[in-house]
Amino acid sequence: MSFPDIQFLTQELVDKHTSHIKQGKYPPKPLVAQKSPISGSLDPYTGSWDYAQASHLLRRTMSGYTKSHVDWVLENGMQATIDTLLADTPSPAPPINYYFPDDPYCPIGETWIDKPTTEEVRNHRLRSLYGWTMGILLEEGMSIRERMTLFWHNHFVTADIFQPLIMYQYITLLRSYATGNFRELAKAVTLNPAMLIYLNGNQNTKNAPNENYARELLELFTIGKGELAGPGDYTTFTEDDVREIARVLTGWRTRYEFETGEMPYSFFNNNLHDTEAKQLSHRFNNILIQNHGDQEYTDLIDIIFQHPEASRHLCRKLYRWFVYYVIDDQIELSIIEPLAQILRDNDFNIKPVLETLLSSEHFYDVNSIGCIIKNPIEFLVAHTKQFEVKMPVNLLQRYQVWVGLFRTTELLQMVYYSPPSVAGWKAFYQEPTFNELWINAVTLVIRQLYTDVMAMIGFESVGDSRFIIDALAFAAKMDNEENPNALIQGVASVLYPVALTQDQIDAFKEVLIPGLPDFEWTVEYQAYLDDPTNDDVRLPVEAKLRALIRAMQARPEYHLV
Repeated sequence: MSFPDIQFLTQELVDKHTSHIKQGKYPPKPLVAQKSPISGSLDPYTGSWDYAQASHLLRRTMSGYTKSHVDWVLENGMQATIDTLLADTPSPAPPINYYFPDDPYCPIGETWIDKPTTEEVRNHRLRSLYGWTMGILLEEGMSIRERMTLFWHNHFVTADIFQPLIMYQYITLLRSYATGNFRELAKAVTLNPAMLIYLNGNQNTKNAPNENYARELLELFTIGKGELAGPGDYTTFTEDDVREIARVLTGWRTRYEFETGEMPYSFFNNNLHDTEAKQLSHRFNNILIQNHGDQEYTDLIDIIFQHPEASRHLCRKLYRWFVYYVIDDQIELSIIEPLAQILRDNDFNIKPVLETLLSSEHFYDVNSIGCIIKNPIEFLVAHTKQFEVKMPVNLLQRYQVWVGLFRTTELLQMVYYSPPSVAGWKAFYQEPTFNELWINAVTLVIRQLYTDVMAMIGFESVGDSRFIIDALAFAAKMDNEENPNALIQGVASVLYPVALTQDQIDAFKEVLIPGLPDFEWTVEYQAYLDDPTNDDVRLPVEAKLRALIRAMQARPEYHLV
């Protein structure tokens, strides 16, 4: 017997709570990230190492963290943390059939990646893939891998495939190169079945060249599109280059015989390949590419990566992913160019670039902290981790919760495996607003609706349990939680990237203990500690904590990293 996934936020519930917005009665709160210039060089950071720096490093490299993560970072220091974040980790176990009993090839509890597929089971396996993806984000441990996997997904974009095995193969490829070699990943992606399908590479023949992938390989994936220098000349490449590169890539096909359970693969058909020489433009030193059969694409990628913009283009994207979206002339000169040189010096392995950036004084500059708005996936994952929301013990039931969270991202306008265009999500590239696009009149209210429900009543989960913040357990993790000032500052250190002012602390105390002196909270909380099973003392304390958490999540600072 199958069971439904948890519906965290339904469209009906959202419509009910956002109808007043559509009537123009509820303008969104202003939320603009810090725009002050970020100073400092790539020299190693030697300043103080306290909660602000430790949590900043984790905010930018992981999709959420717990207080215990920060405590570990404070104890072990910056370099040990970066080494841990960049360390290679075992591949995650593959997705499973978590609920569908009528799959003729894959029993519940087993993986389907090596099983035959039919149209009847496709949607069920897609649901499994979605839940599995969210589960990996939630259970990633202290690692940058999933942050980088999402980075590559937004860089080497594929979408609209809706074949679970092809999607699984694609994301597994990106994950395997998460902190690996950019050039070699470009070669692997070029022949990946998902990419060949998405950008029509499997339709590219000598008699009918298809330029889709050739154009995006240059414009988006490797060297970027420069300013127009003349007819068909974009400073970095020309229209002639696009045409010639399309010829280089002719002859590749995909095969996916789902009824056999065989993994999709690409293959080369020499009869469809253009065997004539291909002439690149002056932007590539007029290099002539001779026929090299099924290895000609590797010759091409190696040539492209000799272009100096290949390293700069990637480093700009990494900078915007981990630091800030504004790259002015000074940042270009003092940060991007040195990082690009490090990338070239290390044969396009990106670990040295990441290590340099994440350990630099520039990364820890005060204006770098709290200047990026959380993307929707990060918002949901970080929320679950910060509050250490309990998951069902049973793996199949955890999938239920993971799928429900995955579906919620659609309402927040960012769905894994579904970037809106080959350029990725607009918030990562569209000037001048960039990540401010995540917040609008609808998504801000949906975010607050989600955090309100999680703080106050939770969502129905498995059996009689609820998916909800355990306010008492969360407060117990704070230092000196019986002191209202220390409690509020402790919660803020987990939820916010910046410290509270005294006025803000006082305002939150009015939520926790309205109109009462500080000792009243101490007395009430101590009474709960002395008799934690007594509902007469437990429930009032829990209600106050829930009100405080709700109010603190409603602040604009909660959406910043």
